Amino acid sequence: MKERIKTAILQLPEYLLIASVVFYWFSAGLAVNYIAIGLIIVLILQIIFKNQIIGIIIPSILVMICLYMLLALISEFNEFPTFSSDAKELLFVGLSYFISTIIVSGIMIYKYAIFEELNANNISIKP
Repeated sequence: MKERIKTAILQLPEYLLIASVVFYWFSAGLAVNYIAIGLIIVLILQIIFKNQIIGIIIPSILVMICLYMLLALISEFNEFPTFSSDAKELLFVGLSYFISTIIVSGIMIYKYAIFEELNANNISIKP
């Protein structure tokens, strides 16, 4: 049972990151967003080919971008004179989006950096 849950969790990151990119695409309000299209193509190719190096590079870049955007979120939040409903919405949506993307990226890094290496060496993880 634990192994089945772990397998399911390790298969989700790419799909959740695609959902995150689609959310970004629609929130940007652009009909054709080349950055989002490129990210979706790279993530779909990653799902198909499961390249270990690309599987580490993609989430590492996303983590750095999310950390930068968290700083931008804090800067934007500081421009509100009071803690209004708009400020609450900005914090809730922004923090939820960026922190969840960082967590999913961390799972993907674990999947390709640690878990794949352990499987390659036939080392079983005993919970």
